[in-house]
Amino acid sequence: MSRAGRPSRTNLDALREQARALPREPGVYLFRDAAGEVLYVGKAKSLRARVASYFGAEASRSVKLVRLVREIDSIETFPVRSEAEALLLEWNLIREFGPRFNIQLRDDKSYPYIKITVTEPFPRIFVTRRLDDDGSRYLGPFTDVGAMRRALRTIKKMYTVRSCHYRMPEELPPRPCLDYHIGRCKAPCAGLQSEADYRGMIDEILEILGGRTGVVRRSVEQRMAEAADAMEYERAAESRDVLRGLDQLESRQAAIDPRGGSHDVIGFAREDEGGSVCGIVLRVREGRLVGRRIHYLGNVGEEADDAVLGALVKGFYLRHADDVPSELLVPEPFEEQDLVEEYLSGLADRRFRVRVPVRGPKRELTRAANRNAAHVLARDRSEREEEPAADRGAGGVPPAAARLGEALELGQPAREIVCFDVSTLAGRESVGSCVWLSDGRPHKDEYRRFRIRESEDGKPDDYAMMQEIVSRYFDRRVREGHPLPDLVVVDGGRGQLSAARQAMDAAGVSDLPTVALAKREEEVFRPESALPLRLPRTDPGLHWLQRARDEAHRFALQYNRTLRRRRALRSRLGEIPGVGPAREQLLLERFGSLDIIRRATVAQLTRTPGIGRATAASILSSLRPDETEPGYKSGDASGSTSDSGSGEGSRAGPF
Repeated sequence: MSRAGRPSRTNLDALREQARALPREPGVYLFRDAAGEVLYVGKAKSLRARVASYFGAEASRSVKLVRLVREIDSIETFPVRSEAEALLLEWNLIREFGPRFNIQLRDDKSYPYIKITVTEPFPRIFVTRRLDDDGSRYLGPFTDVGAMRRALRTIKKMYTVRSCHYRMPEELPPRPCLDYHIGRCKAPCAGLQSEADYRGMIDEILEILGGRTGVVRRSVEQRMAEAADAMEYERAAESRDVLRGLDQLESRQAAIDPRGGSHDVIGFAREDEGGSVCGIVLRVREGRLVGRRIHYLGNVGEEADDAVLGALVKGFYLRHADDVPSELLVPEPFEEQDLVEEYLSGLADRRFRVRVPVRGPKRELTRAANRNAAHVLARDRSEREEEPAADRGAGGVPPAAARLGEALELGQPAREIVCFDVSTLAGRESVGSCVWLSDGRPHKDEYRRFRIRESEDGKPDDYAMMQEIVSRYFDRRVREGHPLPDLVVVDGGRGQLSAARQAMDAAGVSDLPTVALAKREEEVFRPESALPLRLPRTDPGLHWLQRARDEAHRFALQYNRTLRRRRALRSRLGEIPGVGPAREQLLLERFGSLDIIRRATVAQLTRTPGIGRATAASILSSLRPDETEPGYKSGDASGSTSDSGSGEGSRAGPF
């Protein structure tokens, strides 16, 4: 790259040569800058044709492409067997690296989910705001929290789902609990309900929560009739109560399709040219609206509407592959629509269709989805406190900052807020995070993450972990003379608050206002008060605290998952002959997952310092024993690697 930010003629010619040497087969390509950062991830039916198009005359017609080409320093490619496989790999890599030239899909993290622990022999059902990669089913997110909780209460009255937290059958109580004696549980813990009977009950609940009440109603009516014929009136009464519960649930759902169809409906809205984009997924089952999901798109820039819609559809359904409907209604055609239909039909094991209705009730549904998205954007503008200066109060201070200063008796508005959180899984890979919000908006340059030292006994201690990360953060902040926040927030209760205050006292910043925000009741704990403060649910100051808490949790959980993936990668690589701890670490720094290593070529692996061709071949033969599989290459053939470096030790980076 030249100092002016434009690629030199020599480098541009080299990139064109690399593109012409690529294979004519499906695959995924990555563009990197001179520092090795991933700029863009794309997929292609023909790698040679698609990559070469970036360096032709057509690319100069787009401002975004001109900027991208100026920064490209090297190209990585991964040939695959089909376009469908490339589609999935592309989105996995976008999620992994978050390239700044790709459209990014982000969930709205503020809404709860219903979690069903289907991996357990006797699953539990409860509400959560955390999405863990543990094999459980998550339904939601739910925007109408009150309606969700009412529906869940109705279902728990209809069915005897256990409320205990025992890890059955390894952990069992000495005797059935009170729920058994009052008829709310059939005591599977005591062997009074079989696993098959309990699992059948969970299957019906999943159908109901998925909006498919008709199937369950017919099954329950048949059971009630059979029980009545057999004069088993108690069992018939149980089925009758389930039918009454179904009536209550259906009466609360909005009937929006008079023909009783079942489909998803997608709409979206954008604020302005290059502004925020919100996507809405309406879930209609048997003619009734049973749920709504909200997603945001970033890095949209000047992308056309069909490209935005395509990114929304692909990003959403590739991440929610367990809940694919038979039909999707969209407001207009989008990029790679046929490929999405083919791929999702294979996932769902049934025909999946994308339709663009032009008239009638289905057209009204797409318009309603677009209106929903526009409404969410308007709500977000209000919550971001982007009012005119006249509405901001003295000095242009956001009302939420002024409200926090008043409610917490800070003596000044709380415009600069830091929040701490810890994340651990059974005491392993314990990490901490610190996020900084400036006037309610993330200031990501000030985000920090911490790898927490393991305790001597190996047991996690939430208070000690909080004290450690707060101490490390402020010790360095004071030592280097960086600005301090107006308010410090910790995720937790009084114990976490006390631990944080001890660390701050030792660091010499005891004068900074500090509070803790507890999740269950959203109580605010303060050091100087014995009683927690409860702000109104509509209080803008509370919204800021929740936003900081949720962002800190997201950032910590993301780091925890990264370390867990690396641990899994290290354990698998350690079994390969010739790969010791040092090489494990080097591969870990250059690659993101075993799947990406498995798709790499020998030449790509040998660019990792210390990995020669023999070791690279050994790694690939261990990770994919069937070398005859089509679409995979084990050498330099076809130009499937195209970094302009000389090979061994050319660059450290994710690949």
